[in-house]
This record gives sequence, structure tokens and C-alpha cells, in this order.
Amino acid sequence: MTALAVIGALAIVAVITTLFFTLGRRAERFELTAKPAAESFEFLTSLAGNAGTPIRKGGSVRLLNNGSFLEPLLVAIRESQRTINFLVYIWEPGRATDKVIEALCERSRAGVQVRVLLDAIGGLRAPKQPFEKLRAAGGKVVTFRSAMPGRFSRIHKRNHRRSIVMDGARAFTGGSAIADKWLGDARNEDEWRDYLVEVTGPLAATVQSAFAATWAHSTGEILVGPDFFRDPGEATQAEFDPAALYHMGIASAPASENHPLRLFFFQCFAAARKKLYIATPYFVPEKALREAAAETARRGVDVRLLLPDEHTDATLIRLTSRHYYQQLLEAGVRIYEYKRTMMHCKSIVIDEIFSVVGSANLDIRSQELNDENVLGIRDAVFARVLEQSFLEDLKQSREIRLDEWKQRGLFQHVKEMVASRLAEQY
Repeated sequence: MTALAVIGALAIVAVITTLFFTLGRRAERFELTAKPAAESFEFLTSLAGNAGTPIRKGGSVRLLNNGSFLEPLLVAIRESQRTINFLVYIWEPGRATDKVIEALCERSRAGVQVRVLLDAIGGLRAPKQPFEKLRAAGGKVVTFRSAMPGRFSRIHKRNHRRSIVMDGARAFTGGSAIADKWLGDARNEDEWRDYLVEVTGPLAATVQSAFAATWAHSTGEILVGPDFFRDPGEATQAEFDPAALYHMGIASAPASENHPLRLFFFQCFAAARKKLYIATPYFVPEKALREAAAETARRGVDVRLLLPDEHTDATLIRLTSRHYYQQLLEAGVRIYEYKRTMMHCKSIVIDEIFSVVGSANLDIRSQELNDENVLGIRDAVFARVLEQSFLEDLKQSREIRLDEWKQRGLFQHVKEMVASRLAEQY
């Protein structure tokens, strides 16, 4: 009995340690051997080198705010000739799903290869009848990590990627998914604030990689050939053109303990010289990233953070985010909460030259537990467009002031502290 009691006690300690502590799971802090500016090719090579991903040149990128993404997406589907690969986290019944499925069915009947990858959790509300209709039209619909024996230990590791690709040449990624809350123009609580980006050329090849990897492991089918992958446009420093568009992509997964998104974000913060503008719906970064943001502000960089207000689908995460406000405010970070509706944008803009867009949130779950994909894009035109969109959002937001923040009630402070104890699980 004593042995059983000891084993039980050790099991409880192990569970508590896993849930609430980071012992041995990650470095408490990072230190860069150099801090190249975001505009330099050295910054690109460092990001790509640490992520083990190539730098690619060329292509185009377009920001699609709120519900404006749907029509370009439908046009891209209708114009596809050979392949459509479709992966988003959320599918819900409604007009958006009906229109997208109708377009996919039409293309499938026309002979286009259509593949849809649903997440078992994100797709819980996906209506069955439309997807059965797509299967009947010849499309392939597969569920990622469905609840089956042998998978229960991984059920919390979700496929949160956004990877929609047509003919290997045109793609969409970002925060939006397929549900009616992503339609409209963020005018009320039923219309979320978000965007997708439409990309072409080498950027589409990068987005395709995020789909291909999870599709292969979910189905056993490996996507090969020019119908899926075109010229990747790999770049070298010898031919660096400051006016050209360069990018790299990261498709992260919890199978790796390297957590490349963490290093990617850390390097991005350190690269800022003038501005660092961050929008994220779920802000639960570990200590190293919080300190990196604070240090960037202390260097005199204009650091601004845009988060949801009480219009959120994750109250505990918001409480945890607010637990970190004082540290950031005291360092000079300016924090804003979006007032009109749920703010679901995921972006970073640095010095009007480098942008990060994709599926990942600035939280531990995105870095360690989810399959995610992001694009790091060096392009001044797109960076200015994304920055202007960010600044317009600040006009619909309330800035949190340090002196006001310090006056909040004790009960609110306690709620935030308690919620932050579960930061490792969000």
C-alpha cells in the first residue's frame, strides 16, 4: 500500500508540474549573438537559418480585410484548373460554408482535384450534408486526428493552420476561416475583425507546404508535381534587390521540441529599430518573449499591442493577457483593446518593411501544441498596407494607460493572477 501511495503521489506531482510549470521544457531566456535590422538580408538569412527554411523571392501579396476575403476566394476556386487544397481550422454552418462548398463541388465535377482537411475539434460544427455532397462530386474530405483509439493522447494537439491553395500558384492564409462570423465588416458583435492574405507565386508554394505535410500524415498521400508545387523562387544574397519581395515560411508542429515559432518571434522583436506593431487575439507569451517585447520598447522602439476587449471567445486567456500588462506598460509598450467586436487579427509589422501573417497566435499553444503556419514577408508596400490597417484598428480601440491600470481593483488583479497559472494550457 505504501508503494501505491508513493506512486500515486508522484503521479499527482507529475501532472501538476506538467500543467503549471515549465521545468526543463524551454529556455527561460534567449540571447542573440547579433541583432540585424529587419531591412537587411542578414535578418532574412538568420530567420531562415534558425527555422531551417529557404528564403524565396517574388510573387505577390494582397490584404483582404474582414468579409472582403470571400469573393476573391470564390473567384480563385472557380478559376482553378487542376488542384484545390483547402485547410482552415473552423467550419460552421451558414452562408459562407454553403458558398464555398458549392464552388468546390462545381470544380470537382469539372475534373479539378479537390482536397479538404478538417480538424476534428475545429470542424466539430462542420455540417455533414455539404461535405457529403462534396464527396459525391468527387472531392476528398479527411479529418485530422479524429477521436480514435491510439490518438487520444494527442487529441489536444490541433491543426490550426490556414492553407488554401489553387493549382500550386495562388493561395490564402491568415486568421479567417469558414463561418458567417467572418463575413460582414466588423460592424457589430456578430462580425469578427480579421483578415486573410492572398498570395501568388513562390509564396503560394510555401503555403502549399503547410497543407501537404499534414495531408500526407493524415491520408498517406504525398502530393508531388507541378500541379501542387511550382518554381519556389529561392533567393541568394548575391542577387539581393532591396525593392523586391522576399519571404520565408514556417509550418510548425508539436512533434518537434525545437518550437521554431518561438525563435522566429524573438528575432522579429529584436530586429525592430523604429516600430513594432503586434495584433493577436490570444496573448499568452512565455517569459522570454514578454521580456523581449519590453526590452524592445525600452530601446526606444514604438511598440504597440492590439488585443480584444471583453468581446472575446476566451475570457480566461484575456485575464491572463491582462496579468502581463503592467510589466509591458512600465517598459513603454502601448496596449490597446479593440472595442467593436471580437478582434481575431494575427499580424506583426516591423519598421514598415517586414510583416508576419498566418495562423499562429502569440501564445504557448500556438508555439508548442498546434500545427501552425506563418509567412514572414519583406516587402515595403505590403508592410505599409498592413500597418495602415493596424492603425485604423487602433482608432476603434481603447488605449490602456499605466496610471489607470494601477488603480484597478484587487479582485480583478486576483482573477488575472489565478487565470495566469494555467498559461501553459491555453
